Amino acid sequence: MTVRQSSAIEDLISAGRAVLGIELGSTRIKACLIDPDDPARVLAVGSSDWENEFQERLWTYSMDAVWSGLQAAHAALVADVEARHAVRIPGYSAVGVSAMMHGYLAFDAAGELLVPFRTWRNTNTGPAAAELTALFGANIPLRWSIAHLHQAVLDDEAHVPDVAFLTTLAGYVHWRLTGRRVLGVGDASGMFPIDPATGDYDARLVELFDRLDAPALGGRSIVDLLPEVLAAGVPAGALSAEGAALLDPSRALQPGALVCPPEGDAGTGMVATNAVSPRTGNVSAGTSIFAMVVLEGPLARVHHELDLVTTPAGDPVAMVHCNNGASELAEWAGMFVRFSAAAGATVDSDAVFDVLFREALAGETDAGGLLAYNHLAGEPIAGLAEGRPLFVRTPDSRFTLANVMRAQLYGVFGTLALGMRVLDDEGVQLDRMFAHGGMFRTAGVAQRFLAGALNAPVAVGDTAAEGGAWGIAVLAAYAASGSGRTLGEYLEEQVFVGAAISTVDPDPADVAGFATYLDRYRAGLAVEAAAVEAL
Repeated sequence: MTVRQSSAIEDLISAGRAVLGIELGSTRIKACLIDPDDPARVLAVGSSDWENEFQERLWTYSMDAVWSGLQAAHAALVADVEARHAVRIPGYSAVGVSAMMHGYLAFDAAGELLVPFRTWRNTNTGPAAAELTALFGANIPLRWSIAHLHQAVLDDEAHVPDVAFLTTLAGYVHWRLTGRRVLGVGDASGMFPIDPATGDYDARLVELFDRLDAPALGGRSIVDLLPEVLAAGVPAGALSAEGAALLDPSRALQPGALVCPPEGDAGTGMVATNAVSPRTGNVSAGTSIFAMVVLEGPLARVHHELDLVTTPAGDPVAMVHCNNGASELAEWAGMFVRFSAAAGATVDSDAVFDVLFREALAGETDAGGLLAYNHLAGEPIAGLAEGRPLFVRTPDSRFTLANVMRAQLYGVFGTLALGMRVLDDEGVQLDRMFAHGGMFRTAGVAQRFLAGALNAPVAVGDTAAEGGAWGIAVLAAYAASGSGRTLGEYLEEQVFVGAAISTVDPDPADVAGFATYLDRYRAGLAVEAAAVEAL
């Protein structure tokens, strides 16, 4: 970077013109600062680690952890700005908040949380999801907010009559930062089905739901409990003094920044990979893994493997969401990190991942007959209410490190591929899939295997590691720009115009090898189910 560029960036930050994006992911809260005039330019980052808790057989995060984590991530961002640019942040021109989609945050009329946050990871809502799917004639996944609410009604939970407001984690944080109870349409589509024609909750399905649950809710309509729906580009409030103090307890941060509609991690993943147009899609891999495919038209049938959600602009999307992503792979890598330390030759985790991923390239295309299941939690697409991570081989499998690591990488994509096969059967066409997430940082490995698993070109951009925090920062810059362009036009013309993108076409040998692996994977789900039953 030249001295002139550095001075311009320092002036921009010092003037409070930079844009902040925050995303609360499954294991990390990330903050990302960008240049509003060049949204592809990341000026600073910060993060804080956190973990979900399993309490009374439900996955949750405490609200104290939300705010302590946000404050730590923001403080790390401030420190990074000082280290890189030697200036302080007085404030921001725009802010965006993203978080894990779906789940259940229920508040009473006084704004008090009624029960601990129930995350997307919970699978206790099977009866409710099945009943709503049959009623609506549309798939309602277990993790959707209305499935959680209806399950609470079915279970006659004491808090139900007191519910005055439902939202997602992103919606909750936005509410506390701005005072507004709103939600981006992409995140809202994981609470209740959206009508693409209106960009709002589906009125026909609202009427059906109200007939079912209004008596338990004191006669109130579900729309009275849900956030207002906003599309990308619409201002969604301003950072209040109270909100600024929540982000920065030192109170050095000035209020007043425009705040864009809060979005889910699926929507910000679409933005971060420029996958908001028909025949494009993206795969986001972290603790969970999911694929989003922008549709050209409606699907012919209802499929339990597919969610019908929207882009942040409100266009229809088929989503394949898997509860289990790269966490089990990380556990295996951690074992090798510990082995290196025990052997007196400590290798850091990034280097271990790089070595193991590259070793996987030497494995057989079907992973040598090995099988890896990454199911730490239940997996609805695979028919599993709970998870039991398994590594399985037969006596004639080729048990080598290369095959083990290829099986582990294939295992991350296994359940996802089951869902994507359903889209293939529907005749959905894909020109390109974009991928993002930490596992794609080792160039050409996970990207190549995903291309083989999906039998489609897979692209990775140079923003992949920043992920959703950068994506929501871009959405905040878009809302502040007032450009009048569609989201797709803004991304093409303002954000990705000079982006370095690497695309890998599927290798026919990988396609055939993964297909063999997936047949064995599907058959072995009976072993996984038996493990859940027995252990």
